[in-house]
Amino acid sequence: MREQTILFDLDDTLAHCNKYFDIVIEQFTDVMKTWYAGQRLTEKDIRHKQQEIDLAGIHIHGFKPERFPQSFVETYQWFAERFNRPTSEGEEAFLTDLGNTVYAYTVEPFPQMNETLLRLQEEGHRLYLYTGGDAGIQMKKVKDLGLTQYFDDRIFITVHKSREFMETIMAEQRFDRERTWMIGNSVKTDVLPALHAGIHAIHIPVPGDWVYNTGTVDVQPKGAFYRLNELQEVPDTIQTYIRK
Repeated sequence: MREQTILFDLDDTLAHCNKYFDIVIEQFTDVMKTWYAGQRLTEKDIRHKQQEIDLAGIHIHGFKPERFPQSFVETYQWFAERFNRPTSEGEEAFLTDLGNTVYAYTVEPFPQMNETLLRLQEEGHRLYLYTGGDAGIQMKKVKDLGLTQYFDDRIFITVHKSREFMETIMAEQRFDRERTWMIGNSVKTDVLPALHAGIHAIHIPVPGDWVYNTGTVDVQPKGAFYRLNELQEVPDTIQTYIRK
């Protein structure tokens, strides 16, 4: 079997991530509805504005940890101005603390994560981790999940996962593009950069995924491109392709 180079995304590919953000956003909307009782402020209104502000922050700052709690504060300030409600440092501090609780959750692996990575490793493939976010937070997840046994120091972390950063990885590591795969849940940051780089891609969608991760695949693949339902389908999919 020919050895392949396989890059894995971390969040919502190998381990849960967005569900923790959803929990904290729900807590935020409950607080806001309480503070703005009588103003007919709906959960939909709050979520829409928070998402709008959060996405704008990503484009400017990337996935820095302070971005998410700051989106709570800015959403709060936006509605305060709209409804002419006074703000307070105490309420803003509360919202900042609430937003930061998302980073305190114990990371949970997807089903068959270890079995999938172990099988690929035993089949002789070279595994890499390519993830976006704060290096300290992401490396804590790596440690908590025991991922160094599969990836060792072959880990790339950036605040912006982009076509440019993917090309940097490809050039610096001198990967053979005909034998390199990118596996992830995000069309925007996993699939499209991979296809533009001319490598294979496997998309594993997450139900109800964050809008930031969605997109249209408008690139003609030069190699393989698959959509799978489960992480554990990856080894057989790659094996079948390279045996053609």
